[in-house]
Parts: sequence; C-alpha cells; structure tokens
Amino acid sequence: MTLLKKILACLLLASASCAAKEGVVQCGNLIYAGTKTSRCFSDEFLSTVQQKTSINTARRFRAVRLDREELFRFPFIVMTGEGSFTLTAKERENLKKYVESGGFLLASAGCSCEDWDASFRREMGIIFGADSLQKIAKSHPIFSTIFPITALETDEDSAKGYLEGVSLQGKLVLVYSADGLNDSSNSRNCCCCGGSELDNALQINANILSYALLK
Repeated sequence: MTLLKKILACLLLASASCAAKEGVVQCGNLIYAGTKTSRCFSDEFLSTVQQKTSINTARRFRAVRLDREELFRFPFIVMTGEGSFTLTAKERENLKKYVESGGFLLASAGCSCEDWDASFRREMGIIFGADSLQKIAKSHPIFSTIFPITALETDEDSAKGYLEGVSLQGKLVLVYSADGLNDSSNSRNCCCCGGSELDNALQINANILSYALLK
C-alpha cells in the first residue's frame, strides 16, 4: 500500500469513528471545589435510558471540571459528594452560565450528608438567589417521563421524601435531592452507610435525564 493510500485509509477510519460517535449523549461527573467529585454515584441509569428510549447515551460518565470551558460540551452533569465545600468564583460563574445556556444539573447529597447539603444550599443561594431551590410537585413530568414514580422510596425515617429544583424562565434546569440518589447497589465497592438513600434512585435518575434531554 502506497503512502497516499495509507493516509486515505486513516482518514476514512477517522471519519467512520466520528460518525459512530455522532448523536451519543455524554454525561459529565463534576470535579469541583478543587478535587471534590462523586466516587459512588452509579451510572447505570444511562444504560436504562438508552434501553427505554430512543436517546443514545454513553454508558459511563466522563469527568469534567466545573471551572473549565469543556463543561459546555455536556448537556447533562452530575454533582454529588460528602463533606463541606466552597465553590470558586469561576465555578459559580460557569454553573450559572451552563444552565442558562441549556445545560442541566442533577445534584445529590451523597448518602444524605448534612454538611454537603448545607454547602450546596449556600452555593445555590449565592448563584441563583435566596429561595431559588423549590420543592418539585409530584405532578411534574420528571415523575413520569419513563417510569411512573408516586413516591421517593427509602427505609429511613429521616429522609426528606421530596425533590427540589431551580427553574429559569419556567423550565427546570436543576434537580436536587437531599437524600442520596447514589444507587449504590449498582456501584462497585460502594455503600450508603448511616444516611438515607432512595431505593428507586435508578428510576428517578433515568426520568430526570430523559426530561433534561427532551425539555
């Protein structure tokens, strides 16, 4: 094979690879406040959405920094963790710009960590204004896009039992759960010890992703 033919073959392979990836939805796992990120948030719901809908999702999260421009390549991102944290000015700016530009954030306090919950609420107040987080009514489409969800299932009496969200111009752009949405039963070497985790997290997460991509 001549050098020219080799070059053409490589170009064709690259073109085919790009075509195969076209239309695949990439979901990001946020790195924020320096090095904080989710280590035990199952991505099983991505496969569930692909199986139940016409949405072609990547099977795994991709790590993405909240303070980088790469963030805007992802239509859907997950933010969770444990312990207290403080976002930088750039991270706050990027997150606000991200959801205003059509991006969607799913956030959850890892295993209902109270310190993380308090930090998240403070940061949302700084970014979106006081009382920006509001309870989401059970009549909202996120409770029925794929799976009919009538309750947030958990065995813990301390569970909040509801989802909260931020809406911009009448559209939900952020969903938050103070109860864990980790779905640790589908995560390797992870558990939710000492906190409340929603038993139907996989179905909830799948509903939220499908809503976010079709809204």
